[in-house]
Amino acid sequence: MADNTSRLVALMGALRKNMNGAVLDTFRCYGTDYGLNYGVAIHTLRDMAAEQGVDDSFARYLYQQQIRELRIIALWCAEPAKVRTQEDIEYWGGGVINSEVAEQAAQALLCRMEGVERLLQLWCRPDRNPLLAYTALLASSRATAVDADMAVAAIDAVVRYFPDNRLIAQGAIALAASLIKSHRPMIQSLLCSLSDNPTSQLLREEVAWRLEY
Repeated sequence: MADNTSRLVALMGALRKNMNGAVLDTFRCYGTDYGLNYGVAIHTLRDMAAEQGVDDSFARYLYQQQIRELRIIALWCAEPAKVRTQEDIEYWGGGVINSEVAEQAAQALLCRMEGVERLLQLWCRPDRNPLLAYTALLASSRATAVDADMAVAAIDAVVRYFPDNRLIAQGAIALAASLIKSHRPMIQSLLCSLSDNPTSQLLREEVAWRLEY
């Protein structure tokens, strides 16, 4: 713990040096605000995470801090191979408080876990926070391999569960677009069968033109 503490103190010093007031003034996100936010650019946070290296224990320690930058660094320091159990999945999901964390969690960590479809099963449900469904959709869209049947079923489900949610639409668009090259007929069929609501309308509009190329 002492080592983690000293590393945390060093990171805090680096964050203060890279604080960006202009970014901070224009910062917006869907969901809950952070406890503390220095406005440090994402590319800088990724560089800082690379300097720390992959360290799952330290990543979990950082993830508990109510500071935007530390939470994002944690996601890039975490080890995808150690996201094994439902408890692990829910641990990282527990820190997804807004769309920025959702997007970083999907890109940095969850898209590289084994069996990314488990996210779709656990989080694309009507009783879960739509931010988690958004995370699951994005992570699956970035994964090197995803079960197409499960992906299409998840898209169909979230459109029904969250009928007027722009973030859900964006996540569904990303996942559907990732499947077009290898499963074009399946995506065409999906668009025709979706429930008719604002979420599905956004999805159809954005995916339809991709099907033409």
